Amino acid sequence: MDKIKILQYIILFFYVLDVRLACASLPDFHGFLETDIGVKVSDDNTKQDTFNLLEQRLQLKTTYFFEGNNYLADKGAILNFRGDFIIDEYYDGKTDFELREMSLSLTPFEFMDLKIGQQVLTWGTGDYLFINDLFPKDYVSFFIGRDDEYLKKPTPAVKMSFYPDFASIDFIIMPYFTPNTIAKGDRLSFFDSFRSGIAGIDSDRHIISPPHQFSNNEYALRIYKNINGTEFAIYFFHGYDKNPRSYKDESSKQLYYERLDAYGVSLRGSILGGIGNIETGYYNSREDSDGSNRMIENSMFKAMLGYSKDMGNDFKIGFQYMYEQRLDYDNYRDNLLPNDYFWDEFRHLLTNRITKQFKHQTVTLSLFTFYSPSDKDGYCRPSVSYDVNDHLKATLGANLPWGEDDITEFGQMKRNKNVYIRIRYNF
Repeated sequence: MDKIKILQYIILFFYVLDVRLACASLPDFHGFLETDIGVKVSDDNTKQDTFNLLEQRLQLKTTYFFEGNNYLADKGAILNFRGDFIIDEYYDGKTDFELREMSLSLTPFEFMDLKIGQQVLTWGTGDYLFINDLFPKDYVSFFIGRDDEYLKKPTPAVKMSFYPDFASIDFIIMPYFTPNTIAKGDRLSFFDSFRSGIAGIDSDRHIISPPHQFSNNEYALRIYKNINGTEFAIYFFHGYDKNPRSYKDESSKQLYYERLDAYGVSLRGSILGGIGNIETGYYNSREDSDGSNRMIENSMFKAMLGYSKDMGNDFKIGFQYMYEQRLDYDNYRDNLLPNDYFWDEFRHLLTNRITKQFKHQTVTLSLFTFYSPSDKDGYCRPSVSYDVNDHLKATLGANLPWGEDDITEFGQMKRNKNVYIRIRYNF
């Protein structure tokens, strides 16, 4: 561990604290200091042999309310900032900064709210399952044991919210494509079709992102309304698949993000003493509408059912079932070559969340499991956290993916098992 870098973080922390105390007009900074350690319990061929998570993180966040006799103050403008300074020991003490949020929120008209800048976007009804939420995710953070907030990636966007009488409307413009962060072999191994198996640092595939130009802007729309405690929503997305599922050509080891339109609906409300949800989505593969191009991902249909309930005594349970169907499957299979890998037409996925709290809600036991009877794979995420006091929290957990086949979603991650601990001090 680089002691000089840690000292720099400590100096920065006390400098910010000193500035806050010396100048009352500056915004109030909050945040946390955190140390994360994730030890491997399985072997793979990645950059480090014994761990896949070892970092120190300082997050600072603040909110500034505009005041005075000006347009921004009149419109209730708020500037939001949240950024992480990171020392990543996995990459030999590399220092980095991640801008989680830098956005301006205001109400230019009575019927409209506006938020511009770097922000985390999310909607939909799933718990770790996403159908109509096609905003970028960080699955590397998810599989190595970072806090859940890091599953959602920030992206530059303009979010407009309207409030007509018939419903509420969110319309989002994303001028720059932001992909999911997925395993690429350096920190997490994965199934590499170019190497016909699970690969680590030996993977030499290339991923091509769409260029930054106006024609590649992404758009998302949600129209929703709450009727007697039940929320109805419809969704539309126009952009790109956030995972590189399509092949560029036969000769090069290149994948790319195909163009995608998505249409969906959801329903969430009270039922049987708990909360139930239904969500469906149709993914239109704009570059392969009939499924005959074996190099491009087919259109898909997805549906999800969910139910959660507070059982009392700080005990909660939740269940989900998701169904996926690859459309135009006969056309897809008819155009495969003899040595091609192929995907099944149907996929079924079950999830289960169990949470129990003890000692005046200072100790939390949690278990989240994924299981696919069609893929014969799964993923288990147990954890226990302890709020030592109002500032200090410790979390112990594990990431345990498994599967019979290397090609499935969780089967390809089975060599990335780890046990992690996070210690966070909030200020």
